[in-house]
Amino acid sequence: MNDKILQKALLYAHKATQKDEVPVGAVIFNSKTNEIIACAHNQTQKHQLPFAHAEIMAIKKACKKLKVKRLNGYSLFVTLEPCVMCAGAISWAHLDALYFGAYDAKTGAINQGACVFNHAQTHHKPQIFSGIEAEKCGKLLSCFFQNKRQQQKELKRNNDGNN
Repeated sequence: MNDKILQKALLYAHKATQKDEVPVGAVIFNSKTNEIIACAHNQTQKHQLPFAHAEIMAIKKACKKLKVKRLNGYSLFVTLEPCVMCAGAISWAHLDALYFGAYDAKTGAINQGACVFNHAQTHHKPQIFSGIEAEKCGKLLSCFFQNKRQQQKELKRNNDGNN
């Protein structure tokens, strides 16, 4: 079941790629009713907001839909290890569980770096399940950034040729 929900998050990550957003997708899920409550992808380019990450957008949608400020009883599935900002939002939203795909050695804050949920000061700590479909999630990200680097090289080459 968890793999299927993460597959839905991957679909949203693919949608992000089509919109030239970093391909991260997130799903809020109610395990008691087996219902997907909200889905989102990164939208930092669209909104020109540095905090429009998939996790934040999914939490926002779920809270609005349910008319609540806490998501007790719900889980978050996301294709990439959340950053410090998103880990904070997960804590404040009181999500029961966090399931994520690819590890993020640069900005991840769950199993890497800050390890937010290991600190005594963390307000609420969800259960954490990591590395689900990590290879698929990681490949989508690495291909996206490889394509971005290639586009930048081509743009630079074209600009250098016009001077």
